[in-house]
Amino acid sequence: MKTQTSLTSDLKISRIITGLWQIADIERNKKIDPKEYSRTLTPYVDAGFTTFDMADHYGSSELILGHFNSENPTSNLTLLTKWVPKPGPVSRNMVKEAVHLALKRLKRPNIDLLQYHAWHYPDPSWIDALCYLKELKDEGLIKHIGVTNFDAAHLRIALTSGIPIVSNQISHSILDDRARSKEMEEVCKKFNVKLIAYGVVMGGFLTQKWLGKSEPTQESLKTWSEMKYKRFIDASGGWEGYQNILGIVDGIARDHNASIANICSKFVLDNPMVSSIIIGARLGESDHIKENTNILSIDLSDAQRKTIEEAQKSLKAIPGNCGDEYRKTPYLTASGDLSHHYKKIPKVFDQAALTKQRMSVSSGTKWESIAGYSRAIKHKNRILVSGTTATHRDMLIGSNDAAAQTYFILDKIEAAIGDLGGSLSDVVRTRIYIKNLSDWESVAKAHGEKFIGINPANTMVKAGLIGDEYLVEIEAEAEST
Repeated sequence: MKTQTSLTSDLKISRIITGLWQIADIERNKKIDPKEYSRTLTPYVDAGFTTFDMADHYGSSELILGHFNSENPTSNLTLLTKWVPKPGPVSRNMVKEAVHLALKRLKRPNIDLLQYHAWHYPDPSWIDALCYLKELKDEGLIKHIGVTNFDAAHLRIALTSGIPIVSNQISHSILDDRARSKEMEEVCKKFNVKLIAYGVVMGGFLTQKWLGKSEPTQESLKTWSEMKYKRFIDASGGWEGYQNILGIVDGIARDHNASIANICSKFVLDNPMVSSIIIGARLGESDHIKENTNILSIDLSDAQRKTIEEAQKSLKAIPGNCGDEYRKTPYLTASGDLSHHYKKIPKVFDQAALTKQRMSVSSGTKWESIAGYSRAIKHKNRILVSGTTATHRDMLIGSNDAAAQTYFILDKIEAAIGDLGGSLSDVVRTRIYIKNLSDWESVAKAHGEKFIGINPANTMVKAGLIGDEYLVEIEAEAEST
């Protein structure tokens, strides 16, 4: 059995990673001693599960691993953690403080894999955060950079902008197949990025425990994971379809003398883009070590995989792209909204009232002051966005990738319209200027992804853009109520 896999030439991780998000759930009901809990890690390490996944908001998870490191200095664990800041501006010092806090908790000189989560793509602070993390990687405080809950478009933006991302941790299960999208596959293959899958057993819903059971109410569920993944079941078509696929998987599990959880986990692990899966652990309560060991010995036949894939066709696709459950409705979180994550999204651009009926926003670039224009203007109910390129501060975003530049430009346009009280759904016209005619299709597809269902009037022309590095420029008009 292959128990380890290489994300890079110098980063090996377990194919089955022990996830510690449930520490926060345990701490809702009782106070725990991180030092005492660190001893519950020993059975995992002894069984060969030496990679652990944590986050700054997973309760005492980092402290628990720090105590284990102190008492077992030669254990050679691979530690993955996350930094999930609140929405808004990100400074270099803010990033340094977050990384140094994680290092202090983990009692390590560097972090094997630091994974970053962004809440709001129209705010380019997420690019700032990744640039500052890259600086800390260059200093040696971080060995490798990963992201979590990124869609293919923004993964592409970061990679083409020089951020050395090696992994993307996303939800992936037999009910959530968004990780297999053509767009995600394309960017992962092109840039050699691997997926780390979580939610593979959906908080325990993909186990024998729920086979043939009546549908629970949301209020009766006991853990955050159950609350969260019941929403995934609802989004995928409801209890009946879920029970149908659970029964089909149970039949395959019996053929292998395995569990439903084993088969669901192996099905995801067999995705060529997936390097590892994360199985959550309630330390000190239930470990599932033997159960997890069984996963690697299972060899699903082509016929069995096709049987599961056929059953998946009867389900509804989880809406949106990877990570959208944290950024737009329907919010598939434990609470069904984002109130337990943050209070509000700050404005992105500087605003000014020019007259009683005329507002403007500025991104603060030198060209706006030199040429005397605004990023966008709102006059009465009309919002007009100036020609926008893939520029952030003094950086070119997206390098020589026209699609990446387009995605970033459309985010800037969305931010400008949003800051003036509108939304992307208010856009009635866009105009696209491209430097190279050969880029028209990739630009058009990026535009189509953003405006699907909105369908504004649109014109695309080949033009001589100012600035050799710019491949795309876009302007937009919106009418808000």
